[in-house]
Amino acid sequence: MDITHYPQINPPQRLLMGPGPINADPRVLRAMSSQLLGQYDPAMTHYMNEVMELYRAVFRTENRWTMLIDGTSRAGIEAILLSAIRPGDKVLVPVFGRFGHLLCEIARRCRAEVHTIEVPWGEVFTPDQIEDAIKKVRPRLLLTVQGDTSTTMLQPLAELGAICRKYDVLFYTDATASFGGNPLETDAWGLDAVSAGMQKCLGGPSGTSPITLSPQMEAVIRKRKCVEEGIRTAAHQDGDDEMIYSNYFDLGMIMDYWGPERLNHHTEATSALFGARECARLILQEGLDNGIARHKLHGAAMLAGIQGMGLETFGDLQHKMNNVLGVVIPQGVNGDLARKLMLEDFGIEIGTSFGPLIGKVWRIGTMGYNARKDCVLQTLAALEAVLNHLGFKTTQGAAMQAAWDLYSNGSR
Repeated sequence: MDITHYPQINPPQRLLMGPGPINADPRVLRAMSSQLLGQYDPAMTHYMNEVMELYRAVFRTENRWTMLIDGTSRAGIEAILLSAIRPGDKVLVPVFGRFGHLLCEIARRCRAEVHTIEVPWGEVFTPDQIEDAIKKVRPRLLLTVQGDTSTTMLQPLAELGAICRKYDVLFYTDATASFGGNPLETDAWGLDAVSAGMQKCLGGPSGTSPITLSPQMEAVIRKRKCVEEGIRTAAHQDGDDEMIYSNYFDLGMIMDYWGPERLNHHTEATSALFGARECARLILQEGLDNGIARHKLHGAAMLAGIQGMGLETFGDLQHKMNNVLGVVIPQGVNGDLARKLMLEDFGIEIGTSFGPLIGKVWRIGTMGYNARKDCVLQTLAALEAVLNHLGFKTTQGAAMQAAWDLYSNGSR
């Protein structure tokens, strides 16, 4: 092998303004470059305890079991669903985008009886719609997505906890795309489990998934049994409904690893944990409400600029996430070519979409470390230049001026 064909990694400079991932905060990258520790070193277990404390504050919860799952945000989803769903359980999934379908797929792999309700992409559900479905289905779990990046919509959750308590339903949400940039009140909203990801509003790299579990969810998980090869026969005698078919995602075992017992389960991803700790520390240093306001401000500036450019937006703007905007690709413009020019000529990445929206909508993010005025203005200027180059004429400078006008009320 000629090793000269494999030079040192030197990624091109990019401004990541899509739906995620985004550019990690340099302070997070510096934290991740710290030297490794043994997984039972007192300094390491101290950092693990600090991570639990910090994320309790970010999730706004008193839940003891607030911790990290090693793996991308999907690992957090799978850990919760695999550990909570028993084969045959009825689950209800309100689907308003790509990631509601993902919850359905994972739940089916858990052998759940999956029931769905759907609204057109670009809309969200009312509490009454969800309550009516709960009364009809009588599920054991309600599985929701708070922010679905495929549609850029934010599902209101505040009233759903009380509805779930009324019908004795466990309440889970996937907050991967929304967490840290939009309000999420774990305890006040009655959530039993939440999972998130680092690579969006939290300002870090993909690779760990913060989760939190209510005491009610903990009790459900603790009743389950891990099925390892050596105890499979005995476990079958106790009934399939008590089995957890994953070792890696068995939250009962992971809780024992993060708890004072420190029972060996896996080797903690030290560098990723350091990064996740720094993400939470920076969010709390800024102030959680201040960070949400920052995402709202820069998301609004991007929206103003896009509208000033004469572009149409996608979906119900009253229910859009603070941190992602859907932009309808103008008639006659090759959306993929525009994205290619943005990337190659300006070093800026914006996103395409999924399913029924593919080729019809761009998704532009303003989140985490990239929820800044300079990022917004650079993206607007580049997009305007590309569109004019491709024949879609805009009023020169109108987009920038619209954003500047909005910023004049409270620049960051």
